[in-house]
Amino acid sequence: MVQVTRKDQREANENVIRRFNRKVLQSGKLSVAKASQRFSKPVSKTERRKKAIIRKERKADKMAKMRMGVR
Repeated sequence: MVQVTRKDQREANENVIRRFNRKVLQSGKLSVAKASQRFSKPVSKTERRKKAIIRKERKADKMAKMRMGVR
């Protein structure tokens, strides 16, 4: 469903934009769109653990290099 906001004759453009943004936020359409944008396929527990281990190793390696002054 499309949000329609009409401008009065003497109303400033900023006010129209503010009213439109408020309507969109209250309708909840924006949050639904953002949630569908971030959707990812379900990952098994073992894969999540493997990825976490890799992340920790990379972070530790990066910190060790930083401490030694190597980029």
